[in-house]
Amino acid sequence: MELESRQDPRLREVVWFAVCCRALTLLLQALFNLLIPDHAADAFSPPRLPEPGLWDLLLEQLLGGLSRWDAEHFLFIAERGYLYEHNCAFFPLYPLALRALAEGALWPLQRLLRLRSRLLLSAVLLNSLFSILAAAALYKLGCAVLRCRRLAFLAALLFSLSPANVFMAAAYSESTFAFLAFSAMWQLEKGQSWLSGLLFSLASGVRANGLINAGFFLYSRGKCFALQLQGGSGSVRKLPPLWKQLLSLASSAVLVCAGIFLPFALFQYYAYVRFCGAGTGLEPTVPKPLLQLALDKGYRLVATNGVKPPWCSQRFPVVYSYIQDAYWNVGFLRYFELRQIPNFLLALPVTLLGSWAAWTYVIANPRHCLTLGLERRKSEGGGKPSAGFCCPAVFVYVVHATVLLAFGFFCMHVQVLTRFLGSSSPVLYWFSAHLLQEHEPLLWSEGTDHQTVAPRSEKSLRGQSGSCGKRTPENPVVRLLLNCGLITPLGKGILGFFLSFWLLGLILHCNFLPWT
Repeated sequence: MELESRQDPRLREVVWFAVCCRALTLLLQALFNLLIPDHAADAFSPPRLPEPGLWDLLLEQLLGGLSRWDAEHFLFIAERGYLYEHNCAFFPLYPLALRALAEGALWPLQRLLRLRSRLLLSAVLLNSLFSILAAAALYKLGCAVLRCRRLAFLAALLFSLSPANVFMAAAYSESTFAFLAFSAMWQLEKGQSWLSGLLFSLASGVRANGLINAGFFLYSRGKCFALQLQGGSGSVRKLPPLWKQLLSLASSAVLVCAGIFLPFALFQYYAYVRFCGAGTGLEPTVPKPLLQLALDKGYRLVATNGVKPPWCSQRFPVVYSYIQDAYWNVGFLRYFELRQIPNFLLALPVTLLGSWAAWTYVIANPRHCLTLGLERRKSEGGGKPSAGFCCPAVFVYVVHATVLLAFGFFCMHVQVLTRFLGSSSPVLYWFSAHLLQEHEPLLWSEGTDHQTVAPRSEKSLRGQSGSCGKRTPENPVVRLLLNCGLITPLGKGILGFFLSFWLLGLILHCNFLPWT
């Protein structure tokens, strides 16, 4: 079945819905930022240098809600570079992209806006673009993996309502990472290994968890090799000798994985030279307000008096792990404290959804999971689904999501799980779409690209929705929201989770109140 089409009406609807959701997000954050006073949070908030002008103040009123919490780090790095040691927890590709856009396309605005304001505007424009492209990439990826355009369509629409939506809009790297990661996965599914490796490499320059994506390439190559070995005698004779296959597999795996790890290694080396080196005396003078901020908050600057940070003397001087340990107390079970119960409650919905997804897949495919998907299937029959969430191709994505979920739950600040999974794994959206498709009569329709067919008595609920691919499809998410009284409790729970986290995120995050 051909899954890609240049005239795909569903793809157009995904893009249009993503544009509308992004516009609504920007409007709501501006409204909440104007109506709700900012909380005096103990967070990184460097002084504005130089003093903002009239147009800067206006932009701050309209978009300032998107510069809270970690967004301050990204904007500061884009403006000043890695001045403070703890800034090195944030990877450089996203700030570099902000600076390039601010100094490039937005350069004509320099007489009206200070650099910091242009960086904030750059973040809004880039994140809007990348979140829309990420939705389109997720749809294409879903078509390739799920082999069910209706399910891929619903999942991509849910992505635009992501519970991590505020972080997709704010000056965070989530939108950029989601676009690069989903695009890389899609290219890998198409067999474009080197393009996929390049995109994965760029993703690892945006966020540290991009390193885990190397597992997709290793699994893909290993699976191809295992299936070749299990081929019939006729096919074996046509294959090159085993040692050549192993050499080809090893060389491609080493090259692509080296490319994925390269941005991380280069950034750690840069941090080592900057904070542990002897210095060249060519460093720009640090403004006094920023020096005073370092004294008041205990931030460590580039060593100028010969005193080096403790991580410089470690056998493997990795600044990223040191900062996570020393500044944010990130480590195995360190967050398991009674006072963190509210944060565990915040992470409960995505934890339950991710665990349920893994359990559902394992129950549906026990042998496939036990053999790690490396066993050649004897036939396409046997009662096992060949399309949808429980199809064999989803296995590696479920493993990836489960690893991220377990690592985030036990080793990270657990409240970030929602945006951690929401920007890294398609499983959160695929499984939510799977549950809605399976349990909501409003979404049941006749066609060949999904197994579920609505009973005759329920066809009236579908209105004029037709078969797949013939004309522009009705938006199933909008249909559910407009008929919320008819949907099941499960559907209300899923949509309630997505929409409530979207709305609460905008209200709380944009006003410096604690959120995920």
